Amino acid sequence: MKQQNIKKEVIIGFLIGLLATVIGFYFYTQVFNSFSIKFIKRLIVEQQMLGLILVYAVIPNLLAFFVFVKRKEDYKARGVMLATIVVAIVILISKFIW
Repeated sequence: MKQQNIKKEVIIGFLIGLLATVIGFYFYTQVFNSFSIKFIKRLIVEQQMLGLILVYAVIPNLLAFFVFVKRKEDYKARGVMLATIVVAIVILISKFIW
């Protein structure tokens, strides 16, 4: 596979990983818990719960990762893994800085 195609596949996987995280965040905050936006903002700011919320929001990445592995789209799976690592770094930073 050409280098340019590999980068394209990894970027597509990364964007799908970020989208899966956003969808997971929405489902965790709105569907499963029925929190209001104001309450979520208060949890993130006052209770410093961004890390905990993001941990649950990343769960759909697991599904996306295994779908790509099953379909033998390894570079897209790498992109999803990269997105998960970026979110983990955000969680780590949020624990020590905020």
